[in-house]
Formats: sequence, C-alpha cells, structure tokens
Amino acid sequence: MPEDLDIELIKARKLKEMREHALAMERSKAKETQKETLTEKDMLKKCLYDRGGEVLDMAESQFPYQTKILITKLISLIRSGDLKDRISGGELLALFRSLGLNIRLKTNINISDHGKIFSISEKLKEKE
Repeated sequence: MPEDLDIELIKARKLKEMREHALAMERSKAKETQKETLTEKDMLKKCLYDRGGEVLDMAESQFPYQTKILITKLISLIRSGDLKDRISGGELLALFRSLGLNIRLKTNINISDHGKIFSISEKLKEKE
C-alpha cells in the first residue's frame, strides 16, 4: 500500500508540473502574438503620413477587430511590394469608409484673422 501512495504522489506532482508547463507555453504564445501585432502596427505607422497615425489609432479604438485585419492585409501588401507608396491619413480614412467603417475623428476649424488664429466658435461669438 505505501508504494501505491508514493506512486500516486509522484503522478500527481508530475501532472501538476505538466499543467504549469502547458500554461507557461500558452502565455508565451499569447505574448508573441501580441508583440507581432504591435510590430505590424508600428511597421504600418512608418508608412503613414499626414495624420495617418491618428486615423489608425482612432480606427483601432472604434473598430479593433476590423482594424487588426486591415493592418495585417496592408502589411502583407507592403511586404509583397504591391504597395510601395506611403499612405496619407486621408487615403487611409477613405479606405476605412469604403469598407463601411465610418471613423469619427476630432476636428477643429480655425480661422486666421489679422495674424491671430481663432476657432470658428470664437469667431461666431464675436459676430453676435
């Protein structure tokens, strides 16, 4: 009987070690996937200009799943050489809108009057 108890304890310890090892492997895979996604986003941001990064960030906050797919597709086009030019913020916004994703951006309208810059709301208040 004592031998059976020892064998059961050894089996239980080994099983616990195997579970911990499997959990550690899953965590490392999740971290690698997250790093890869960040790397792809950073790669894409290098190809953007003229508020492109801002459009990408807003798209990611509003439509995270769809933006992740689009980032992957754009990166594959860049790697294959099919997309050689840089992408402006307006072009990226038009791409999202053509896919049916209406990205809302924060915009300000400023007016320059005699060397001073006013927001449109301030200018309208002056006229009243």
